[in-house]
Amino acid sequence: MTLAHIAGFPIISGLLLALADIAGAAPAGDAGKYILTPKPGPLPRINGPSVYGARPGRPFLYRIPATGDRPVRFSAHGMPASLRLDPATGIVSGATPGKAGESLLTLRAWNSHGAATRYFKIVVGDTLALTPPMGWNDWYTHYDRVTADLIRRAASSMVSSGMADFGYQYVNIDDWWMVKPGYTDPDLGGEPRGADGSIRPNGRFPDMKGLTTFIHSYGLKAGIYSSPGPLTCAQFAGSYGHEEADARKFAEWGFDFLKYDWCSYGRVASGTNAQDRKRPYELMGSILAQLDRGIVFNLCQYGMDEVWKWVAPWAATAGAPRATSAWKRTHAFPAFTPLRSKTPSTPNTPVPATGTTPITFSSARWARLTAPGTRSSPPRSPRTSNTATCRCGL
Repeated sequence: MTLAHIAGFPIISGLLLALADIAGAAPAGDAGKYILTPKPGPLPRINGPSVYGARPGRPFLYRIPATGDRPVRFSAHGMPASLRLDPATGIVSGATPGKAGESLLTLRAWNSHGAATRYFKIVVGDTLALTPPMGWNDWYTHYDRVTADLIRRAASSMVSSGMADFGYQYVNIDDWWMVKPGYTDPDLGGEPRGADGSIRPNGRFPDMKGLTTFIHSYGLKAGIYSSPGPLTCAQFAGSYGHEEADARKFAEWGFDFLKYDWCSYGRVASGTNAQDRKRPYELMGSILAQLDRGIVFNLCQYGMDEVWKWVAPWAATAGAPRATSAWKRTHAFPAFTPLRSKTPSTPNTPVPATGTTPITFSSARWARLTAPGTRSSPPRSPRTSNTATCRCGL
């Protein structure tokens, strides 16, 4: 991620950036290495996308991203009757209209210095993620140390740092939230599935519904992770053979985004051709499309069989006409390392924020490839993650 193009990178995998780092001083000793975005001015400015996709009759949640001196008040003209706006927070909630169509809203934000207006179109249909999802993923921050409390702190930091004011809205859990089969650690071991076959969280995540409710209280979205294989990349319970039960559990918990990581699926795949590699994503996608909650589907399968070519036609065949590329980028600033979890052996020592900045700057040259319909990484690039996001809730 280059700070001059912060809106161009949808998912920050790693450390959530403090706005002070985005718009203020560079980390000590690194003066001149960073292109810093100017600090937002006192006048209100409405940021984020101008178009938003939602499925008919599903829960709706959107936080209007706006900078400017607080307090800022909000209004919306032309909003469907099934939606409501909190004028103090700018959070729009309720239910998407039950029929396909478009609603053109006029958003307004004002404070003691002035006002700003912007058009905002809600498109009700089969398509979600009309623009690339922007948010944060815990993996490069917490790895095996992730807990529900750390995810809550990340959600709070997304708002307090100012990231949410620029349009970042997803707070995503990666691997290590499930039960690890055969593991004796009471926090991580146990029965991986309930009596109904649905997946169970481990002891670090005692209340998934409460966690998503907390994230949603900020107007943010909650993301979760699984694998089509029997095990995730970290050897935790995957969704193989339990796809429908898991998808319904994710919706019941209130998640808005699913990262589906290939991991161990190669062990159970019937073959190695393109159709074999499509199959697990087609299965989960068809299930997600039938849920009573819109869930953005993130295909993480390492670019096998030129996924950027087949995902769009497949999505159209499945009743979801659009797919796009999603980048997972890494970045860490020493000034914000207190958010990072501690090592078990040294509980008072933050984990060093090393290794992510070189990846960020080495991949900055490929920012132009993040547009819908293009590849998310250059050929043979070892440092760029190939993922595709289905723009429809499949």
